[in-house]
This record gives sequence, C-alpha cells and structure tokens, in this order.
Amino acid sequence: MKFVRRAVATAAACAAALVAVTVSTHANAPHNTANMADSQPGYAVEDFSYPNADKIKAEKGIILKRGDGHITLADCSSADGLMEVWSRKNGRICFRTTGTSGYLTLEIPSVFVIRSSDDHTADVTLTVPNTKPQEVEVPKGDWEPVGESIDPQGREFVLVEIRTHN
Repeated sequence: MKFVRRAVATAAACAAALVAVTVSTHANAPHNTANMADSQPGYAVEDFSYPNADKIKAEKGIILKRGDGHITLADCSSADGLMEVWSRKNGRICFRTTGTSGYLTLEIPSVFVIRSSDDHTADVTLTVPNTKPQEVEVPKGDWEPVGESIDPQGREFVLVEIRTHN
C-alpha cells in the first residue's frame, strides 16, 4: 500500500512541476499583441465587384459592375451555347452562364437582341432615360428582340441587368 501512495504522490508532484514550468515559461514570454495583430492578414470581404472591370471597359467599351460569378464574360468562339448580347455600338458580346441561377449588373448600350444560353432562361432589364425599365424574359436557347427592336420610338436602350435560372 505504501508503494501505491508513493507512486500517486510522485505523479502528483510531477504534474505540479509541469504546470509550474509551463506557467513560468508563458509568463516570461514577450507579449507583443500589437505586432501579432499587424502581421496577420486582413479579412477578405466580398463586394461582388466584377474582376478586371476597368480593363474590360477600356478594351470593349462595356461596364461590368457586380455579380455572383455565375454569369461571366466569354470569348464568343470559346464554346457553343453561350448567351449572346448584340449591341449596335459593341457588336456581339458573349457570356458563360453556370450554376442554377446567376446575376450580373452591367451597362451595354444600344442592345437590340439577346440569345439566352442553352442551359438557362435569362431575365434581362434594359433602360432608357425617363422611361420605365424594359424587362424581357429570354427562354433557353432562344433569340429575343429587346431595346430599340421592340420600342415604338426606336430609342437606344442600355442593358443593365441579367438574371439567369434553369
């Protein structure tokens, strides 16, 4: 029985010594929380701005504002079944649509016809100053006249929003 008491007492003494060493080491360590906080990376905050929008505006003359990443500008020759937007000022502009739904706010002037992608229906919004926005649904894989094509006055409409869904 003395052996068991001695073993328990030795184990307790070792545990107490380990705690004392750990506490004293931690207490003597330099605490420079300001430097630690400054060296940590900042938080990433997603603002849904379109990547490289300034470069695209300079090269193509269109403004891509914000989106969820499911509607992206694409090279028209890169694949079949892309969404196509036709503009008198910018010609043919294509978008790749992914996921079950997506949105993109943008500005493409003088849009007159849109073809939705093969996989998604597109709900588009176009505007012209001093007029109620024109909202048009473009069924999957179909062409739909929009903007000046369906405006009795033939005004130049700006495509301002695309929303897609399956």
